[in-house]
Amino acid sequence: MDNRKQGGPILNGLPSQVPDIDPEETEEWLASLDGLIDEGGRSRARYVMLRMLQRSREKQIGVPSLTATDYVNTIGAENEPWFPGDEEVERRYRRWNRWNAAMLVHRAQRPGVEVGGHISTYASSATLYEIGLNHFFRGKDHPGGGDHIFYQGHASPGMYARAYLEGRMSEQDLDGFRQQQSHQINGKPSGLPSYPHPHQLPDFWEHPTVSMGLGPVNAIAQAQFDKYMHNRGIKDTSQQQTWAFLGDGEMDEPESRGMLHVAAFEELDNLNFVINCNLQRLDGPVRGNGKIIQELEAYFRGAGWNVIKVVWGREWDALLGKDRDGALVNLMNATPDGDYQTYKGESGGFVRDNFFGRDPRTKAMVEDYSDERIWNLKRGGHDYRKVFAAYKAAAEHTGQPTVILVKTVKGYSLGPHFEARNATHQMKKMTIDDLKLARDHFQIPISDKDLEADPKLPPYYHPGQDAPEVKYMQERRAALGGYSPERRSTHIDLKLPSDKAFDAGKRGSGKQTIATTMGFVRVLKDLMREKEFGKRIVPIIPDEARTFGMDSLFPTAKIYNPHGQNYISVDRDLFLAYKEATDGQLLHMGINEAGATAALTAVGTSYATHGEPMIPFYIFYSMFGFQRSGDFFWAAGDQMARGFVLGATAGRTTLVAEGLQHGDGHSHLLASTYPSIVSYDPAYTYEIARIVRDGIHRMYDPADERDPNVMYYLTMYNEPMVQPPEPENLDVDGVLKGMYLLSKGPDNGGPKVQLMASGVGVPWILEAQELLAEDWGVSADVWSVTSWTELRRDGLSAEDDRLLNPDADARVPYVTQKMAEVEGPVVATSDFMRAVPDQIRQYVPSHFTSLGTDGYAISDTRPAARRYYHVDGPSVVTQALISLADTGALSIDKAAEAARKYQLDDVTAGTSGSTEGAGA
Repeated sequence: MDNRKQGGPILNGLPSQVPDIDPEETEEWLASLDGLIDEGGRSRARYVMLRMLQRSREKQIGVPSLTATDYVNTIGAENEPWFPGDEEVERRYRRWNRWNAAMLVHRAQRPGVEVGGHISTYASSATLYEIGLNHFFRGKDHPGGGDHIFYQGHASPGMYARAYLEGRMSEQDLDGFRQQQSHQINGKPSGLPSYPHPHQLPDFWEHPTVSMGLGPVNAIAQAQFDKYMHNRGIKDTSQQQTWAFLGDGEMDEPESRGMLHVAAFEELDNLNFVINCNLQRLDGPVRGNGKIIQELEAYFRGAGWNVIKVVWGREWDALLGKDRDGALVNLMNATPDGDYQTYKGESGGFVRDNFFGRDPRTKAMVEDYSDERIWNLKRGGHDYRKVFAAYKAAAEHTGQPTVILVKTVKGYSLGPHFEARNATHQMKKMTIDDLKLARDHFQIPISDKDLEADPKLPPYYHPGQDAPEVKYMQERRAALGGYSPERRSTHIDLKLPSDKAFDAGKRGSGKQTIATTMGFVRVLKDLMREKEFGKRIVPIIPDEARTFGMDSLFPTAKIYNPHGQNYISVDRDLFLAYKEATDGQLLHMGINEAGATAALTAVGTSYATHGEPMIPFYIFYSMFGFQRSGDFFWAAGDQMARGFVLGATAGRTTLVAEGLQHGDGHSHLLASTYPSIVSYDPAYTYEIARIVRDGIHRMYDPADERDPNVMYYLTMYNEPMVQPPEPENLDVDGVLKGMYLLSKGPDNGGPKVQLMASGVGVPWILEAQELLAEDWGVSADVWSVTSWTELRRDGLSAEDDRLLNPDADARVPYVTQKMAEVEGPVVATSDFMRAVPDQIRQYVPSHFTSLGTDGYAISDTRPAARRYYHVDGPSVVTQALISLADTGALSIDKAAEAARKYQLDDVTAGTSGSTEGAGA
């Protein structure tokens, strides 16, 4: 069907160019509407009109979509499905969960510990989780595969409390909340992390969420990746759902809303957002003067999502049924969130006067209601049947992602000091009166005597594993396929690539000049051709494939699009035509670094979430990686993602035409702060090939004993040069550990100096090696440093070993060993700021000086920029002469002569590097 022939939606009123071809029939329809209003009232007429609009859209008539509806439940009482569970049984152990979750945080505030925690978030959302855990969330052993549940970070005490009732955790475990090292059981650290941290509780948590805004994006990427896996035929994920639990305040983060269009465009009907709208953020109301549910409804509807609102509990049904003229609905629509929060912090009498009392018609509705009955008019998020109806509708909806907007009370059930109070998020402990009130409300069989014995350590409650409620709970999880949350890291065996797959990198480029980015693409293409291994590679690109030379993958691997390519491509006749396909291998995310990094996480953790190893190769402008989306990389490390992060167009002087915001001179410094990032700055393609091979084996070779849960970060450059073939007898161990001797200086009898550089800086020190020999009679050894960071980590590890074992033989750091074998001062440089090579300063046993590209990037030629930062060949020569003077090997006059000879103060005199392909 040609979509261009369809009429678009009517946005404002009637299209004036369409004539009324049958005015008499039109009048009959209008008279029918008037009669409906007179007979059934405005509410009934509005309902019928909405149903007519819905049917019109089903018939593809092209009527406008509503972006906001009344402040009532989307699913009316008459349309609620039958509830299949035992509500009373489920309510009992839900109360126990609430009590134990509160006690976990309260007990963590005991003297000598006082580590904090959050009570109120889980209290507001317990029903939301329990409905899912009892009836919807599938475990790992379900025949259709397990669901992905993104538990809200601040609600973690509730998940621990449930695991306690299930028998997965003990009281000792709970008492280790936020004491991961100091709390020990049988001599081993056994504390619980504060939030969902897979890295710190790897058999329990699966998705980290507490860095607010990352959960929504990562959930969308996870649902997208599940469809990708299915469409590529790697795994049947058709029954798996992704559920993300989010806060209404959290939705103000740009990341929270930034990828909603992707979920809608790709029709991710396997994705469900559950937004806990307790109307409060961390300090106060989310929208005191507005209505966050209405705002989110309009936003999500406009983005193309299916929206389900759960605003009111069943106690409101009778009142809404009597609201013939819409007075109550009007009052609900007009009341701001700040007032709704206040109502739950007051009393039934206050609600009667300040809510119902604002309209004589609504005041009359509750004349026969006691204050207690008014107070018990609950919000929808605390009503089992309302939440169940919403979840069921969401799970059955097709063609769109679903958002469920659920109204709750923050601190619900914890008593008047907690419920709906602005400070409730920061409240971590309860008074003895609070404890007794909560005990009574939850109907916990604990005596006053037990509470008063030590109010700082009130007891947890467990009825025993044979209690009918616990058995019921276990039966529900068994029926759904096992416990949740749960993480498993077992996966199918991965056939590793043959050594032949890396030959392209080892051969070099002959006489052709290519950048290391292009050299990497050659390695990647050969890896993708490997029969079994190749299909496991997932290239991820945020709309810069042509810049990085990866457009050669378009016609063969193709770009993933769940809808395929339904248009005639403008470049269809070209060799490198842009091709999309439902089974495409490339994830092309558009101009969206955050979304691409979220995709990296989903792909890189597939070995655990699906038991199917997939290897992401995420390539991006290096400047926009750790600086712009570093929070996502941190979360990926928490989730123990594996894969490759490729910082293309790296360095501060290679992409100089792009200027200040594109010049990366510090990403390696940022990457060095990530414990699970293994950073390399290779100079040549053969180094890249060796490093990529090592990374693959580390991640998926069972014989490799290193920690596999790492991401390899490689910086690559856009500066063309002849790529040399791999040298015979290459020091492969040195390449992987961080440094190796690339070129020994001439035996000319002159002073010795050691030149170290990484990445695109290696050609500069090779130039300096020649100048030192020819102009000054100095012999310089050239070292290619593939990783300053790995060298530093090796040194730090040696220091740590000695700190714990002072009387043992001290292990010598690798860089210290290498530098102890040679003579002369050391000059280190790179296309990064000095702090990058300075990482190894303390481990170099001789005189050490660094050069670097400190400061903002500039727009200029490469030679001019390198002279400006004083990292080019002549600048290295001059610094080497200064270092030799400082160590007494030469006169300082030589260095001064060099500075004048090479005109170091003149940027136009620089010649190091080419101007070919400098822009992007």
